[in-house]
Amino acid sequence: MNKTVSDTFETQLRARRDELTERLHRHRGGARGRAEAAADKREQAGEAGLTPDDAFDLGGALGEREAAELQAIERALQRVADGSYGLCLQCGAAIPAARLHAQPTAERCVSCQAAAE
Repeated sequence: MNKTVSDTFETQLRARRDELTERLHRHRGGARGRAEAAADKREQAGEAGLTPDDAFDLGGALGEREAAELQAIERALQRVADGSYGLCLQCGAAIPAARLHAQPTAERCVSCQAAAE
């Protein structure tokens, strides 16, 4: 992958990482205390018709998903840094740019991903 293309993906990955980091920060209460953030979440859950337990489960699941995405972004940025971004970790083939546009953290080509699933 040429440098200009990998720089474009790196910029996208960094922007997504910043967005997720900010969202997790807000989700966890930002500058407020955790107790205040939890109280707000309980209130919002009631307004949305959810029980506090349902809201907690939903918030935890979203947090886990975002944390997993952050980890995938960090791995992708490491591949950009070491020059292996865009290459399938399994077979070494180039991952098509269309796949990387759809899933910038893709680690495998379509064939290897299908086999892994």
